Amino acid sequence: MREGGDVPEPEERDRDATVAALAAHDLAPEQRRQLLSRLVADVRARGVGDMFKPGKVIRWLADEITDVAPHIPIRDLQTLRRHHDGLDGEELAQRLVRNAAIATGGVGAASGGVAAVEWAVTPTLLSAPVLLGVETVAVVAIEIKLIGELHEVYRQPVPGNGTQRAVALVQAWAGRRGVNPMVPGVGVAAVLGTTARKELRDRLLRRFSRNLSTLGPLLTGAAVAAYLNRRATLALGEKLREDLRKTQR
Repeated sequence: MREGGDVPEPEERDRDATVAALAAHDLAPEQRRQLLSRLVADVRARGVGDMFKPGKVIRWLADEITDVAPHIPIRDLQTLRRHHDGLDGEELAQRLVRNAAIATGGVGAASGGVAAVEWAVTPTLLSAPVLLGVETVAVVAIEIKLIGELHEVYRQPVPGNGTQRAVALVQAWAGRRGVNPMVPGVGVAAVLGTTARKELRDRLLRRFSRNLSTLGPLLTGAAVAAYLNRRATLALGEKLREDLRKTQR
């Protein structure tokens, strides 16, 4: 885990850029599959695949999310309006939720497509947990980005530096709520208290388990994973919008 002020290694910057690229809602399916495959290759290169044993996968996911979170690009309101034809308020919020759902659905479809190839070559099924982990990280990153940008739309931008914002956004994602007052600290994992980390791990476990649908034979997994991801992101977006309306200035 990097401390908040450390300069990321080149491979970490590449990973962060790949995760950020997956958040685009208008990627072609082949582009999304290539990005996911790149992340899977990165995990394998780091030898993380050996860690995917009962009880370890969720800890790995929590660590990966807290590493990536400070580097997820959150657009400010002015940029969001410029990127969405001047939309504002509820219309802009609805567009952001829709686009995020398209992106997470696309990740599910792409992951299912990669899994279909894995089914064709039996030995590579050993890498299935890595694929599921990568899909989970990508989907959570998209949803964290959505949470940050919805705060911008509702005039409640998350203050602080990159690490402080990441702490608040990770907690908000785990708790399915708007951002709470932030706790200062030097690193996301260091700042998250015992209760918050347990909440994060419990939420990641539910998300990871749901992503098992990705491993359906042929392309059935792709269709089911895409549907479940879209539905979950839409539900999260609506929950956050309701929460933020209550505290809107």
